[in-house]
Amino acid sequence: MTELNDLYQEVVRDHYANPRNFGRIEEADRVSEGFNPFCGDIITLYLKLDDACIVDVAFEGVGCAISKASASLMTEGVMGKSQEDAEVLFDAVHRMFTGEEANGGRDDIDLGDIDFLAGVAAFPVRVKCATLCWHTLRAALNGSEETVTTE
Repeated sequence: MTELNDLYQEVVRDHYANPRNFGRIEEADRVSEGFNPFCGDIITLYLKLDDACIVDVAFEGVGCAISKASASLMTEGVMGKSQEDAEVLFDAVHRMFTGEEANGGRDDIDLGDIDFLAGVAAFPVRVKCATLCWHTLRAALNGSEETVTTE
């Protein structure tokens, strides 16, 4: 278990220090903002779509290590996916963070490195940090212009 915990910490530190897809997409089709008042995390998410497929995704903002690492992992996870597949991934990640079980406790969705964030579920206040970017993604996919909050 210690090795897994060390790997989790390494993945979070790496994505926090070297976030993937960090920056702005000037010609984004959708832009959504999120705010976590409990931790002070702020995110702006940019999506570029082509035929309902996410062809580019990026984020800007400030936040704790878990928030920034989750956003970085999320952008890697949804890049190239259809909007529908991104929603399916959102649902699987949401179940992971909230401890909800699907399919009798077995989820057929491969979360890849996102799975390293599963331990966050043990810390309810930190779940808000990890899910902020995912809820902001969902708002962007739905075309919502309201700021997402974790209140």
